[in-house]
Amino acid sequence: MKHNSSRHGEIRLGTHGEDYGNWMPVSMLRLVGGLAALAAVFSALFFSVFHITVLGVVFMIAALLLLALLLWITWIRRQYAFGGGGMMEQVHQIVLSHLDFDGQGQLLEVGCGSGALSIRAALTWRVAQVVGIDYWGSAYGYGQAMCEKNARSEGVAARCRFRHGDANKLDFPDESFDAVVSNYVYHNITGADKRTLLRETLRVLKKGGVFALNDDMKPRMYGDMEEFAQELRDMGYADVWLIDTAQEAFGSRRRAATMMLGASRMLVGRK
Repeated sequence: MKHNSSRHGEIRLGTHGEDYGNWMPVSMLRLVGGLAALAAVFSALFFSVFHITVLGVVFMIAALLLLALLLWITWIRRQYAFGGGGMMEQVHQIVLSHLDFDGQGQLLEVGCGSGALSIRAALTWRVAQVVGIDYWGSAYGYGQAMCEKNARSEGVAARCRFRHGDANKLDFPDESFDAVVSNYVYHNITGADKRTLLRETLRVLKKGGVFALNDDMKPRMYGDMEEFAQELRDMGYADVWLIDTAQEAFGSRRRAATMMLGASRMLVGRK
C-alpha cells in the first residue's frame, strides 16, 4: 500500500481563520468544570454550615478528582487543536497518506464533522470531487454550514459537497465512489455493529476503488480485526492491511491512550 506523507505535510489547513472545531468539545470542559465547582460548593456547605465532616470530605475528594479530570481533558483539547498541538491535522495526514488514490473521480468521507479531512483531500487531489456526509449530532457543534464555509475559505467549495447522512445506511447506490475514507466515526455510533458499518461503507466503493478507514478499534467493539481483514482478502479485496495509527500518528500507544484513542487502527485496501 502506497504511503507518501511528504506531500500531505505541505498542506496547512486553518490559515485563513477557518473553524475546524476540536475532538474534545468545549461542552465537555464546561460539564466537568461545572461538576467540580458544584462539588466544591457542597463540600464547603457540609463543612461550614451543616457540620457533617464525612460528607464534606467526600465532596472535597470529588471536587479534586473532577479538577484533575478537567486539567487532563483541557490538555487533550490543546493537543488536538489546529494551531495548538495539531494532532487532528497529523492524524488526517496519516489517513490520506495511506490512501493509494490517483485523484481521479469521486471520494467519499463518512462522518466529515467540520469538513477538515474532506477539504484536505480536495487540496491534495486537485481534480477529485469530494463528498462529505455526517449525521451532525449536537455534541461537537459541527454542521453543514460550517463545512461549506470552511471549503469556501480554503478555495475548494466547487469540488466539495456536504450533506446529511447516516453511516448505518448510506444514501448512495452500490459502487458510487472511487475512494472512501472515515476517521474516528464508527465507535461513536451507539448500538451499531462496527463490522456492519465497515461493510456498508465498502458497499458504495467501486470495484478497484481504495479505502482508508481509521477508528478507535477496541476489541470489545470490533472483535478480531485481523480476522475481518482476512475475510476481505478472501472476498477478493487486495492490499488489505491494518495500520497501527496509535503508533504512527501519536508516536506510541501509550500517548494515544492518554488522548483516549489508544486502540487506533486503520483498515486500508482496494476493492
